Amino acid sequence: MELKFGVQLYSVRRSLQKDPYGTLAKIAEAGFKYVEAANHHADKDDGIGFGVPANKMKESLDSLGMSIVGCHINPLNLDRLPAVLDYHEALGNKQIGCDIEFYPYNDIDYVLRRCELFNKVGEMCKERGMRYYYHNHYQEFQKFGGKTVYEIIIENTDPSLVFLEMDTYWMTRGGQDPVQMIEKYKDRLILLHQKDFPKNAPQPLVMFDGIVDIEKEITFNTFEATIDPLCFTEIGTGVLPIQDIINTARNASNLECILLEQDHTQLDEIESIKTSINGFRSLVHEVF
Repeated sequence: MELKFGVQLYSVRRSLQKDPYGTLAKIAEAGFKYVEAANHHADKDDGIGFGVPANKMKESLDSLGMSIVGCHINPLNLDRLPAVLDYHEALGNKQIGCDIEFYPYNDIDYVLRRCELFNKVGEMCKERGMRYYYHNHYQEFQKFGGKTVYEIIIENTDPSLVFLEMDTYWMTRGGQDPVQMIEKYKDRLILLHQKDFPKNAPQPLVMFDGIVDIEKEITFNTFEATIDPLCFTEIGTGVLPIQDIINTARNASNLECILLEQDHTQLDEIESIKTSINGFRSLVHEVF
C-alpha cells in the first residue's frame, strides 16, 4: 500500500471556523491531498465540528481533489455515534478516533472500563465496514502496577476493533522513543501524527521532567495549563528525529497516512502548514 501524507485540520481550526470552504481550498493549494478532521463538538455536531453539511463537505473535498482519512470524535457518546458514523460514511471516511477525552486515569479499573467502551465503539464501526482508533498524548505514559496506561489499553482492547494513531510528538514528551513504539506496535498502527519540538523551547522535552508530576492525577485543566505554545514548531525546524521516524514508519505495513499537525504556531495558520509540508518534503523526499 502506498504511504500517504496529509494534514490534521486542528492545525487550521481558527481559519476553518471563519471560512471552512475557503480554508480547504488553501489547504489544497498548499499541496495536501488528505485531511483528518477533529470534531470537539460531537455532542451537537455530527460532522467535522464546524457545522458543515456532509454533502457540501464531500462536494468541496471532491472538487479540490482531496479526501478525508479520519476524524477525532469528542465527546464519544454511544447514543450519538450512529449519526456521526452516518455523516462520515457520506464523506467516504472509513475511520474515526478519539484523542483527549478519557483522563484523568483514576485507577486501573477506570482504564479497563474505557477499554470496554473502546471495544464497543470498534464493534459499531466494524459493523459498517469502518474502523476506530486511539490517539495518544503524554498522559498515557503514567503507570499503574508497572505498566503504562498505553500498554494497558493495547493489552485490553481487541486488535481487530481498536487501532492506533500514534502522535510521535506527545509520545516523546511522555518520555517514550517513538521509533521503538512504532516498531513495537506497527501491526495496529494505521495513522501517525508528526509535529516538531523547537530547539530553544521554554520547557524540557519530557513533560515529566519538572513540568507535570508523573505520580499525580493529570486532569484536562492540568493538561491545558501546562501546554506552552512556544513548545511547538513547524516540521523540520525543530529537534525531533523525523527522518528516523518516517523511515521506521515505512515498515508498518498497515500505516495508511502520516498527518502533519501543529497544535500551536507563531505563524499564520496557512503559512504554518506550508512551512511544515515544505520541511517534511525536504526531510523525506526520497520516500514521497
